[in-house]
Amino acid sequence: MFRLIPFAFAFALTAGLAQAQGAQVAFGTMQQDTSAPVEVSANSLSVNQSDGTALYSGNVVIGQGDMRLAAPRVLVVYAEEAGRIQRMEATGGVTLVSGEEAAEAERADYNIDSGTVVMSGNVLLTQGPNAITSDRMVVNLEDGTAQMTGRVRTILQQQGGDN
Repeated sequence: MFRLIPFAFAFALTAGLAQAQGAQVAFGTMQQDTSAPVEVSANSLSVNQSDGTALYSGNVVIGQGDMRLAAPRVLVVYAEEAGRIQRMEATGGVTLVSGEEAAEAERADYNIDSGTVVMSGNVLLTQGPNAITSDRMVVNLEDGTAQMTGRVRTILQQQGGDN
């Protein structure tokens, strides 16, 4: 079942379907752990020393702690301090997984310093049998919530009972 933050959303439920301009939902147990190692696998890697970037291409999978991100292309931007990632830009169809919850979008921008992931373009969030779609979703990794904006559509599956 969706864990909703009551003060931050406006839903109009009709027969298990909700439509609104914005909604805030819990996004699993995802918590940012910047001390955890980042593991990246991809078909190819191009490093640009002059601008401090690394471009991973082809079946890119990135893991840090309990979070997994998959995309065809991920640009990693390093901070001026050696060895520290500042942000990641995933494009071409992105999947972000935390436990049993998953989010898909055309693009995801992960800012390590602010602890946010901004997903945009046909966002789909699934939590068990429930689904919510929007144009944009901002995941706050500090508190495990997500703010969804744009045309929001929610499908809530009824559970149990013969009502």
